[in-house]
Amino acid sequence: MVPARELVPGDVIRLRAGDSVPADLKIAEGAVEVDQSSLTGESLTVEKREGDDLLSGSVIRMGETTGIVTSTGAKTYFGRTVELVQIARPRLHVEEVISKVSRWLLLLVGVMLAIGSALAISRGIGLVEILPLTVILLLSAIPVALPTMFTITMALGSLELARKGVLVTRLDASEDAATMDVICADKTGTMTMNKLSITEAMAVGGFKEEDVILYGALASQEANQDPIDLAFLSAAGERGISLDGYSQKAFVPFDPSTRRTEATVDGEGVEFRVLKGSTRTIESLCGDDPDVFARVEGAVTGLSVKGYRVIAVAKGTTEDGIMLVGVAALYDKPRPDSPQLISELKGLGISLKMLTGDALPIAREVSSQLGLGDNVVGTTDLKGGLKGKGGSKILEESDVFAEIYPEDKFLIVKGLQSGGHVIGMTGDGINDAPALRQAEVGIAVSNATDVAKRASSAVLTAEGLGGIVDLVKVGRTIFQRIATWIINKMIRTFKRVIFIVLAFVFTGQYVISAFDMILLLFLSDYVTLSLSTDKVRHSMKPESWDVTGLVKTGALMGIIMVVESFVLLYIGFSIYDLSGNIDQLHTFVFDWLTFSGYFTVLAVRERRHFWDSRPSRPLILSIVANMILVSLISTLGIPGLAPIGIAQILTVIAYALITCLLLNDIVKAFLVGHFGLAL
Repeated sequence: MVPARELVPGDVIRLRAGDSVPADLKIAEGAVEVDQSSLTGESLTVEKREGDDLLSGSVIRMGETTGIVTSTGAKTYFGRTVELVQIARPRLHVEEVISKVSRWLLLLVGVMLAIGSALAISRGIGLVEILPLTVILLLSAIPVALPTMFTITMALGSLELARKGVLVTRLDASEDAATMDVICADKTGTMTMNKLSITEAMAVGGFKEEDVILYGALASQEANQDPIDLAFLSAAGERGISLDGYSQKAFVPFDPSTRRTEATVDGEGVEFRVLKGSTRTIESLCGDDPDVFARVEGAVTGLSVKGYRVIAVAKGTTEDGIMLVGVAALYDKPRPDSPQLISELKGLGISLKMLTGDALPIAREVSSQLGLGDNVVGTTDLKGGLKGKGGSKILEESDVFAEIYPEDKFLIVKGLQSGGHVIGMTGDGINDAPALRQAEVGIAVSNATDVAKRASSAVLTAEGLGGIVDLVKVGRTIFQRIATWIINKMIRTFKRVIFIVLAFVFTGQYVISAFDMILLLFLSDYVTLSLSTDKVRHSMKPESWDVTGLVKTGALMGIIMVVESFVLLYIGFSIYDLSGNIDQLHTFVFDWLTFSGYFTVLAVRERRHFWDSRPSRPLILSIVANMILVSLISTLGIPGLAPIGIAQILTVIAYALITCLLLNDIVKAFLVGHFGLAL
């Protein structure tokens, strides 16, 4: 006996039932039943014989074997899986969006500063006099509240999801769910129950289907927790087949050498034997007519094509009197809510791809039952295709990936991401952890292992898969709120920067002071942050961060509001004679930029006309409270903000109301409806 850590390739080791395989091996002698669930996620044991590979992390359930070590540590399949969990990292879309928005705003300010400076110098104005203008424009351009808006909106969305049974463990995952367009779903334990069930039973020789279940259950023992035994016992309970009156005198569990279970039962007034196991093994013990065997073989072939595991059941009173009762087909039953989930996700514009370690026939059958599609790809075709130029096309067009290992799942997710897709991944086992970590939205189901939950960005706390749809819908509402903030920021910055620069060029004076600008930014951010609570409708297709489109929309709306700003400035000069009182002009313009900004929020929060939906109560209250506050300080005055008359304030409010909620709202609805501009 030596510690497993001291093994090296070439060592010969002996493994028995109950042993955990310490390294990747090549079997040299013997046959075993192996549990590979930690690698493939499939709970059904797999038979391994001489020449087969035995992978680290597997557990020997039955039999004994001698193997030659081929790989150890990080070079084993299990080791590579652990390393993948460490290196897997999704793309951070939030940081990309913040960077793009900041670059566009700073570019806008830089261009306007250059234009304003050139015009000012041409008019004989010194660079020192332009410095306050530079400060004002920089204050207006930097989106200091955008990271806060992201955080608050996603935090509130996470609270909403928690009430719906979805625990978000990485805050920006709820926003990523809005742009997710592909979900890679693990089959076992996610799309299926991870529990063998009897789907069909065929009786022969005068027996009935109920007899197949009955005698199969009598040849089982619940204490062993064998999946096949549990399937027969569960089927008997579901079909109301009583085992009362039968007493199990002796039981021989499954063994790879015999490939059957056997029990001696006292019942029906006699003592008899019941057996169940592989069809060839049971048939070799029975004395039935060859025609019966031919009929059974035909049925077994048909069931095997569907990917079912077929078990034969026999009964007899003596060694020579064993008769075949029939065969039963077992499979991992799909979750009842899986077809509905697939239908709802397709309705939301999301493609679902199933990943499984099962063989191709089983994958095809489950895909057919779930309505996923007919394009099923095995690991050989997948890896061969990925090496060529059409690898990404194979990934996009395939509906199901079969016979895959953890590393394959990771590569599939990464390959789809390289094709520009935002990926969600659902899973429950250790084998899913690398792909769960790599995906933008890793979703662990409620019965997932701790490793899978830690690797995920969202965990379903309730049974079923309905939380995935809730995650998508809430994520898209979060996206809408953040997009509204960004487009509003674009419009406000465009309006302020161009208006202030052009007004300075045309009038030779600053129409707003640096202090007023700071106060304006503070009050505006306070109101716009309440957009994180706004009532919005989720879209029926995946969102995408088209920052350039948002800039175009902001520019068009901003140009309109610049024209409206100069109209109001003319009113201030001509009616209220503000050209001779620079302090009151600052307050007048401050009120216009403030009130028009509030009404613009109400206009752009709705993609159609502003009256088509009602804002949230916090948004309305914050706007009303700020309008009252601004009106009071504009009337009474504070240090740095001169008082103006109530008539002037009411003029600004009425003008902002008419232009923003009527004229601009009509233009906005037209631009979105006819030109499809981003909003």
